[in-house]
Amino acid sequence: MASDPPSEGDVVAYARTFTEEDVRAFAELSEDRGDHHLERDAEGRLLVHGLLTATLPTKVGGDMNFLARSMEFDFRRPVYTGEEITCRVTIERLDEREDRYVGVAAVACENESGETVMTGSFDGIVRK
Repeated sequence: MASDPPSEGDVVAYARTFTEEDVRAFAELSEDRGDHHLERDAEGRLLVHGLLTATLPTKVGGDMNFLARSMEFDFRRPVYTGEEITCRVTIERLDEREDRYVGVAAVACENESGETVMTGSFDGIVRK
């Protein structure tokens, strides 16, 4: 049974704290093994890959059955292991068509200090 489509103005939040294991697994999967991701900083943390951070809005979009056509992300501040990152996805537009909905969403991610770490948007469809 299909779930209800999102509506214009909906805001969905999701929070996650990335671990050292997450960063190391993503490094292996993506083959991005830059030293800046695999060596701890002065506080003992690893720098989280930008595209690993970008999995937050893709998780929210997946929960809405949103099939992205394009995505754009601006990485504003570094994200480190052990920080809780909250991602808010806002449905800015959703137009109904015969067999699908076509929409645009805005993305804003903040760390636990309230600093913006990533912004962006995606557009695509939700099948009926």
